[in-house]
Amino acid sequence: MASNDLPPEMPREFPARRGNSVFYKGKTLLSRLDPVAQAEKLVSQIQCTERTLYFCPSPLYGYGLDGLLKKLKNNSAVLCVESDAALYDLSLKNMAALLEREKQSGKLALCKVNDENDAPQRLCATITKLWGGRRFRRVELLRLGGGWQLFPELYEKMEKAARRDMALRWGNAMTLIRLGRLYCRNFIKNIALIPKLKSIGGLSFGNAPLLVLGAGPSLDGLLSEIENFFRPVLRDGARRTFKIICVDTCLSALKDRDIRPDLVVVLESQHWNLSDFTGCKGWAVPLAFDLSALPSSSRVLDGETWLYWTPWTEIKLFGRLEKRRLLPSALNPLGSVGLSAVEIARRLSSGPLVIGGLDFSYTPGLYHARATPGHKVKLFKTNRFRPVLNAEAAFRTGTFPALSKIGSGVRSDPAMRNYRSLFEEEFAADKRIFDIQGPGLPLGLKILTIEEACGILSAKPDSEKKTQTVKAELNPALKAAAEEEAGMLARLRDLLSGETTGPQNELWGLLDDLDYLWAHFPEYAGTGKRPPPSLDISFLKRVRAEIDLFLKLWNNLIHLLS
Repeated sequence: MASNDLPPEMPREFPARRGNSVFYKGKTLLSRLDPVAQAEKLVSQIQCTERTLYFCPSPLYGYGLDGLLKKLKNNSAVLCVESDAALYDLSLKNMAALLEREKQSGKLALCKVNDENDAPQRLCATITKLWGGRRFRRVELLRLGGGWQLFPELYEKMEKAARRDMALRWGNAMTLIRLGRLYCRNFIKNIALIPKLKSIGGLSFGNAPLLVLGAGPSLDGLLSEIENFFRPVLRDGARRTFKIICVDTCLSALKDRDIRPDLVVVLESQHWNLSDFTGCKGWAVPLAFDLSALPSSSRVLDGETWLYWTPWTEIKLFGRLEKRRLLPSALNPLGSVGLSAVEIARRLSSGPLVIGGLDFSYTPGLYHARATPGHKVKLFKTNRFRPVLNAEAAFRTGTFPALSKIGSGVRSDPAMRNYRSLFEEEFAADKRIFDIQGPGLPLGLKILTIEEACGILSAKPDSEKKTQTVKAELNPALKAAAEEEAGMLARLRDLLSGETTGPQNELWGLLDDLDYLWAHFPEYAGTGKRPPPSLDISFLKRVRAEIDLFLKLWNNLIHLLS
């Protein structure tokens, strides 16, 4: 028999003092003496906590799980994961009774995830499918045998992905609770811009090199180096071969140097976003504007404005507007204007992207680049009692020291670390994105010296910028959509106030369709769920309190579109 005709290696099982051990791929995966006792000892040392997902790679026979399940809190669970097909079959056979017993409780699951690039992401999707997006607050690693040693890097990636996804979901939920109502209000107000302005999907920079700028402390040194390299060309957009895309926070820093960017990205929904435009009113800079951003931010600059939108949560309003093809290009919700700027840059050019100023870190004396609004305010408040060094903020609870790309010590915090991790997850695999050497956190990209970066930016593009035309016919379609929303809100208001009557299924159907009324409620934010069809008076009263505000917004929009 030829070697390639040999059957695949199978696990070899042999008895131990209690239970079985297994030999596979040159490794003994369980204790030869008493694997049951070893697993039970490990479980006995676990202090079970609320809302915890116990991540168990390669459970094999599932020894110890029965004792753990008896200790678990009702809102915790165990997820067993196997990447090897033969070991998965072994686990499925030996854990069948335990899995069947816990089927109703939902405390135990076994899944097979192949050794592929998207395995961590698919694991996160499995967790959400089994238990929802906000069931757990933490992940604990549970190794009850040695099977994990066959794929240690894969299981580590899965564990980290589950932790990151959990942190991101809870972070998004907290943001939605605090700002979800504001996002929706801004979104409805900004719909009036759609007939007048173009979608970002219609803008292209061809294959021009792009310089994407954040407002981190490293921006100052970076701009000085680039100025020295390019000199007058940097300030002459017509002669400059590369394009500059920046976040709104660093706009004033560029204005101080008379460097006009080719696009500034706006995402912030709150009123302090206006401070990012200090000293820039009337400046002819093109704007990429999110539909959930602060409406007045779209009126500060005099350059052309391009629209995009970000689905900050899952609500049916988006589906209704998308079905009518009324919305501009969508961007994945990345949570940070810096990440959104990189994603927009990646869509606008097929050429190389060079990243600068996205530090996700700071120093005790500098949080943003000089001349940015925050730095100017800090300088304005500085006196002999308030030095520039802000130790209270730099060393507050939760912050931590970190090493930058050049090995220097910087400070960061959990939010910045999560954004940095999300950046690496989203963009590190794209080989045309580069990072410039500096005092920011490493982003998982190839790091260039300033000379190498300027060399890439010096490349002359061979394709030109293209734009789309305005779709004026959107006006009546948008008006019809607004009238439909207003009609549903008025009907729901009348049903809740008792001014009219209707079947219960109509009431709950309207609550489902108008989920933006309650998507920001603390108990439902980020879950996509509402109470079951019952007369939850507290829930219904809170929904009723939201209706008048949104009804007024839609009626105002109808008036503007008339």
